[in-house]
Amino acid sequence: MTGLRWDAEGLWLGLKPLLPSLSVEVVAQCPSTNTELLDRARRQPGRRADDFDPCLLVAEQQTLGRGRLGREWKSAAGASLTFSLSLPLSPRDWSGLSLAVGLALAEALDQAQDAPPRLWLKWPNDLWLLDAPGRGRKLGGILIETVPLGRRRLVVVGVGLNVLPERFDGLTSGLACLQEVWPDASAPAALHRLAAPLVRALLAFEREGFAPLAERFGRRDLLRGRPVRLHAPGATDPALDGVADGVGADAALCLRQADGTVQRVVSGEVSVRLVPDDEAVGGGRAC
Repeated sequence: MTGLRWDAEGLWLGLKPLLPSLSVEVVAQCPSTNTELLDRARRQPGRRADDFDPCLLVAEQQTLGRGRLGREWKSAAGASLTFSLSLPLSPRDWSGLSLAVGLALAEALDQAQDAPPRLWLKWPNDLWLLDAPGRGRKLGGILIETVPLGRRRLVVVGVGLNVLPERFDGLTSGLACLQEVWPDASAPAALHRLAAPLVRALLAFEREGFAPLAERFGRRDLLRGRPVRLHAPGATDPALDGVADGVGADAALCLRQADGTVQRVVSGEVSVRLVPDDEAVGGGRAC
């Protein structure tokens, strides 16, 4: 261990009223917290959903952390917060789960009510720190994976946040860290601030879905009104350009193209990039 004080027992006591059977584990190193929790579930075939207790697994350092679309997520002990939460869920519609998670994290970390938000959400699963309108840097990411459990599914929500200043090569957007908005932030303090709002958001999503959150998400929608370019990894079709026109109640990204038509993007298996202003196409208005 690095000497960080996680207070796992205090965390467990705080979450117990929400998830009575939850376990909390903190390890010094792990290849991937998501992979570990998924592997545990797969090693126990035939078990019912009710047999799987929720687990919050925290790794001070991930050696093989993964982001969406198989991208590597770099993690340094003490400089990053990396954890995964697994629990059985059975929402009527899974659409928008990553947006609901991102919104819960952003609101928990950026608590100023009387000022424009500094933490924004890039559809479908990134947290950004806004430097200026339309310009920002990536603060963290969300990776959600599931495995079947009878008529339910076990969902594993992985979260990675940059806490301390670091420099990584190859990041086109630049890198933000939590201490820029919360000077005294540490990985354990961030986890204690995030854990309960995350659990409450997951339980609310199971009951109500994404629709009740659409307006609040819109307040932090990084892409809205901005020219974007969508790529599907491995696709032979050309990239799709347009102006992001907000997110619908079904969590679909609305993309207004140059001819005025609106393309609704519902799959998270695309890469979304902001387009420089001098390459912008079309014009946006709320859809």
